[in-house]
Amino acid sequence: MTVQPGRRPRLLILSASAGHAHFRCGQAVEHACKLLHYEWDITHVDILDYTNPLFKTVYSKMYIDMMTKMPEVLGWLYDQLDKPRKTQHPKLAFDRLHVGPFIRLLQRLKPDVVLCTHSLPAEIISWLNGRKKNPMPIRQAIIITDFDVHALWLCEHFEQYFVALDETRVHLQEIGIPGQKVKVTGIPIDPVFSQLPDRGMMRLRHGLDPELPTILTSAGGYGVGKVDTLITLLMRLEHRAQVIAVCGKNASLKHRLELLAADTAQHPRVTLKVVGYTSVMHELMAASDLIVGKPGGMTMCESLASGLIWVIVNPVPGQEERNSDHLLEQGCAIRCNNLPALTYKIDRLLGDPERLEQMRRNSLALARTNAAVSVAENLKAIIESEPFV
Repeated sequence: MTVQPGRRPRLLILSASAGHAHFRCGQAVEHACKLLHYEWDITHVDILDYTNPLFKTVYSKMYIDMMTKMPEVLGWLYDQLDKPRKTQHPKLAFDRLHVGPFIRLLQRLKPDVVLCTHSLPAEIISWLNGRKKNPMPIRQAIIITDFDVHALWLCEHFEQYFVALDETRVHLQEIGIPGQKVKVTGIPIDPVFSQLPDRGMMRLRHGLDPELPTILTSAGGYGVGKVDTLITLLMRLEHRAQVIAVCGKNASLKHRLELLAADTAQHPRVTLKVVGYTSVMHELMAASDLIVGKPGGMTMCESLASGLIWVIVNPVPGQEERNSDHLLEQGCAIRCNNLPALTYKIDRLLGDPERLEQMRRNSLALARTNAAVSVAENLKAIIESEPFV
């Protein structure tokens, strides 16, 4: 590879703050690059910071609001837009209204490769590559952050797709994506998940009983969802157990659950540990047996790497429904469609140790703990595929 004197490879990672998952995916790759001792200049930005401020507010808030208040509408939109090659051009016309600051960022950084963890920047980069007037030849790689691929991820100009499953690679090939441009790496999660710590040790570290079944619930970074209802139901378990409730940044939820945790007379068999926003989610997952909630792509992959069994409750129609299907198909999950039956289903599972152990093995078999390193190594191959100027 011919490199200008003093010139280091430049990687630009583009995420979008529609939830935390896309940013965490980019951070995982950034961490892997450092572990591999790549001497690169890495810049990681939120694409929405380089768009119209109104667009940023509407785009990120709309997703969260629809996910929590109108999930059926979000699912309907997901299905309506999942038409390969038919939704691309209308979306492009919308994106063009907001890309000025982003173009100036690209001109300033001059990245050798761009890694997109969200479909919005991937489509903008593809448009910049292919526009007839003043094209910007930029090599980009794209990480699809769910088990299935949606049409919104499809671009005409790219070097590589990174996907979670062989099935996803086959899907892309069948709709015309060259097979050599699709790598099955898994969805990148922080390399800290590559080592599975001792469960009992993690429980002791976080003030938990090392012998009790442990159930993790998470409201995500924003602390959204029907967490109060879930926790109230879990407190009625017949088995002795302990529940970890992660509230994210929702201080009101944390306060309510702390009051519930203190009222031990109401739930003598189940103890409740309430956690706010945390940077040690990997330790809490390692301490747990089950995870109750909605399987978003990143949380799902992190939990599989931790050997967790999923209890799927009210997945958001669209990508979470499809993620749920994969977990159920691989024997890593049960699903509760009726919340009043939640404690019954979990008690039944806790009462079957052999089934629990088999499901744990299924989760670990489906996990790809080395995904971030695999993506980083493939990015290196892209960068070295030709001299940079």
